[in-house]
Amino acid sequence: QVQLVESGGGLVQAGGSLRLSCAASGRTFSSYTMGWFRQAPGKEREFVAAIRWTGSNIYYADSVKGRFTISRDNAKNTVYLQMNSLKPEDTAVYYCAAKRFNVAVTTTRYDYWGQGAQVTVSS
Repeated sequence: QVQLVESGGGLVQAGGSLRLSCAASGRTFSSYTMGWFRQAPGKEREFVAAIRWTGSNIYYADSVKGRFTISRDNAKNTVYLQMNSLKPEDTAVYYCAAKRFNVAVTTTRYDYWGQGAQVTVSS
């Protein structure tokens, strides 16, 4: 069982930065692929970024490539999402998710989810 808790959301102006953190419980965090997803009002939850348990494979959605960076610290059981050059269209609830083994970009492949962190970008 893995429990995930996001933090670091908030309100920021367009062009600004935020860093989300996701703290995981469980002794086997280092064996899980970690992903970030987001869901804007009235829209489906969408993939943002994911990092394999080894840190060797990283994937980004095209909409955030070059602006967002995912990283993990297995010693701290934490995964991060550094978000730079934020745009109003990045406004959403951001969710951390975990799955065993390989990276995936669809929500149905992930087994564990956090409660979400609100990110609001004003224009």
